[in-house]
Amino acid sequence: MNRLLSRLAIISATVALAFASVAIAQQSTGPTLPPEELAKQQQQRTVQQPYNNAPTWDKARGAVAGYTSIPGVETGVLIQDGGQTWRALKNGTVSVWGGWAFVAMMLIVGAFYGWKGTIQLKEAPTGRMIERFTLTERMAHWTTAITFSILAISGLILAFGKNILIPVFGFTVFSWLATLAKTLHNFVGPLFVVSIVITFFVFLRDNMPRAIDFKWLVTFGGLFSGKHIPSERFNAGEKIWFWGGLMVLGIVVGVSGLVLNFPNFGQTRSTMQLANLVHLGGSLIFMVGALGHIYMGTLGMAGAFSAMKTGQVDEAWAKEHHEVWYDDIKAGRIPAVRTKSLTAAQPVGGDD
Repeated sequence: MNRLLSRLAIISATVALAFASVAIAQQSTGPTLPPEELAKQQQQRTVQQPYNNAPTWDKARGAVAGYTSIPGVETGVLIQDGGQTWRALKNGTVSVWGGWAFVAMMLIVGAFYGWKGTIQLKEAPTGRMIERFTLTERMAHWTTAITFSILAISGLILAFGKNILIPVFGFTVFSWLATLAKTLHNFVGPLFVVSIVITFFVFLRDNMPRAIDFKWLVTFGGLFSGKHIPSERFNAGEKIWFWGGLMVLGIVVGVSGLVLNFPNFGQTRSTMQLANLVHLGGSLIFMVGALGHIYMGTLGMAGAFSAMKTGQVDEAWAKEHHEVWYDDIKAGRIPAVRTKSLTAAQPVGGDD
């Protein structure tokens, strides 16, 4: 008796699925079987191969668009096979390689700090201050830095939280973190894009490549040799980060993020999947580069963080790290103080 009831339940379910598949495939340009014939085929397959609903699901997949009353792009497609490729790339190639690259960069930064420590000035500070960053420049930089940090942390939670955080905190805490991360990511993202555009134009003039940058680049600024390599207001490394990080990666991450953030402009599922892969891959590369930039601006070099915090650097710091820029200030080609509310403690180049 139980076997008979089970068999009847299976037949009823398969009949319902068969009729549903006919409704999904009714707009197909090719010939379609009558509902009764399709249901009969599915019943036969169920007897021969229990739980194998291949005929029904073949009709339900994206090769044939069905009918729906919901407006929108691809709403008539029940299953898109391309999603399997996207998931394999996202959870496999992109996440694995990008994640390990991020970990490797953290190890490199930690090893470099253990080797070099914080790079100190070779000469004693003079007490004469030079304005390195104006208030506008600092506001643009800090807005970009803060929004980037929020997006990086929330993005890492969304990308790797299931594998790393759930075993530590459990499902409940992770669900709160994921919801918070998603909300922050969606709302802070557009602000980050705007801040990138502003920062680009604020720092553009002093980041134009020059012939002098080549010597700095091939010697890594004397980082390993210990030799002094003159540079302009921004050295070649900072200029590469400006053009490669802020501009190129900023555009890649920003545009792909906006495509994902505003899916109401006719994007197809394949477009969203491609944007997701580009956004994840570009963001991980961006974060890998940012680790080096953040390190040099904080622990890596004495006086660098203070320069962006207060806007001023000691004359000895300017001469040691950006001698060409310092010489231009000393010669009067560039003012030592650009903000009227600030005054130099002593004219640059005065008696020590």
